[in-house]
Amino acid sequence: MFCYQCQETAKNQGCTLAGVCGKLNDTANLQDLLVYVAKGVAVHGEKLAESGMVDREVGRFIVKALFTTITNAAWDNAAITNVIKEGLKVREEVSCKVGAAAPGYLPDCATWLPANDDEIFSKAMSDELRITAVENEDVRSLHELLIGGCKGISAYADHALVLGFEKDEIYSFLMHALASTTRDLPVDEMIALVMKAGETAVTTMALLDEANTSTYGHPEMTEVNIGVRSNPGILISGHDLKDMEELLRQTEGTGVDVYTHGEMLPANSYPAFKKYRHLVGNYGGAWWQQNAEFETFNGPIILTTNCLTPVRRDNTYLNRLFTTGVVSHPGAKYIPDRPAGGEKDFSEIIALAKTCQPPREIESGTVVGGFAHNQVLALADKVVEAVKSGAIKRFVVMGGCDGRQRSRTYYTEVAENLPKDTVILTAGCAKYRYNKLELGDIGGIPRVLDAGQCNDSYSLAVIALKLKEAFGLQDINELPISFDIAWYEQKAVAVLLALLFLGVKGIRLGPTLPAFLSPNVAAVLVDKFNIKPIGSVEEDIAAMMMGK
Repeated sequence: MFCYQCQETAKNQGCTLAGVCGKLNDTANLQDLLVYVAKGVAVHGEKLAESGMVDREVGRFIVKALFTTITNAAWDNAAITNVIKEGLKVREEVSCKVGAAAPGYLPDCATWLPANDDEIFSKAMSDELRITAVENEDVRSLHELLIGGCKGISAYADHALVLGFEKDEIYSFLMHALASTTRDLPVDEMIALVMKAGETAVTTMALLDEANTSTYGHPEMTEVNIGVRSNPGILISGHDLKDMEELLRQTEGTGVDVYTHGEMLPANSYPAFKKYRHLVGNYGGAWWQQNAEFETFNGPIILTTNCLTPVRRDNTYLNRLFTTGVVSHPGAKYIPDRPAGGEKDFSEIIALAKTCQPPREIESGTVVGGFAHNQVLALADKVVEAVKSGAIKRFVVMGGCDGRQRSRTYYTEVAENLPKDTVILTAGCAKYRYNKLELGDIGGIPRVLDAGQCNDSYSLAVIALKLKEAFGLQDINELPISFDIAWYEQKAVAVLLALLFLGVKGIRLGPTLPAFLSPNVAAVLVDKFNIKPIGSVEEDIAAMMMGK
């Protein structure tokens, strides 16, 4: 195997024996094969799109395939193999639609057809599938940056699709981007595709924002309980709000409480979910703490999207672990997708919950969330006045991902040491490094404004653009805003590319820069966008306060 798609990759160079994330060699290789098959599907889909027809089945498959290969999603080899087989069927169907218009030369990924599972596993082991098969370091870097961005776009597109929202332009770009990695292109054309990925990420996050808010209302400022009650409970993690809705509906009146975890915390702020009195709060923190927190929860846990870590052998919650969507884990029970016009069936989870002890309390109190763009813009006059009066000197965007590395205490220390006249804007699980600190408020405006999930980084962009308009500025970089972003996986890559597309410069990125950035590609980003690694807490705070 060779994998360096996440921030915690071994020695910030690449995992070669097993993933730091826990991914085994054969699982990593099957995921590489799934990306390879998706590229082959994309080659045919792109050709069809050139004739004026975007095949949505092709687009939906690519979204599913890339989402399946994102960090901490699919751990079960059989499940990944089934998606590979699905891709081969989709490829055959779209190639028939292309017919005589098919390009004269087709790469192996567009024609390879295994006779049986043994040939699938054999192909997965072949060196030609590894990113290291690309000899040129800069081409390899740009391919990984592009594919990583496409994986993040696919995750957000999948969330929107679940709610019935999709766009052909997103699918068309994903086809073009994947197909481009099968061809020799000039470096400037590859860079243009990377920037186009940023534009598509903005389009996709805007679509998901529309899907979420039109379905469940705009998030509202909400105090969320982080303690427990005496009823048995179900813990729901991940990002899928449709799963959340159906679970709440099916558990109503059963005597079973529902708790959010990780990236599902923002669900507590949506009006449509507030009517459920058995949605009682959030349990625990970020994804990497789940081995301990799932153990103490006592009841069943359901993972709706990525952010699942392997279950350790000494843990006892595997028989209480359920997965759905693209998530899989050996030994966990899988909840099949909803039938057309129907709901997923959570009855087995509810029945199990009734036999379990209530959660063990691990903390108490509340956290405040719900500061997506609609809520912040409702406070716009108050915010603008605070800036004009000098009560707020600066905003610091500290969105992104959390992770296991000790160096991530940097973000806690930054939050603790920022001047009291600064406001932190956040989204994603990075918030767990500081959202339980007592940082106070500025004239009633909390000093931590949590916009929601990682995909709600779109809200932070909307807020910044509205503030630019309110202050009559021409450039977003003239605002008193600094970006101190934490990243871990590929959705964060999509968010980063989105910010670059919007023209944001001077982003601090940590705990490390991506291992897949070659020196030359990194130099381009530094030169054009002034991207920089994080430094010491004291030096970075001082620089940010000076607008540097």
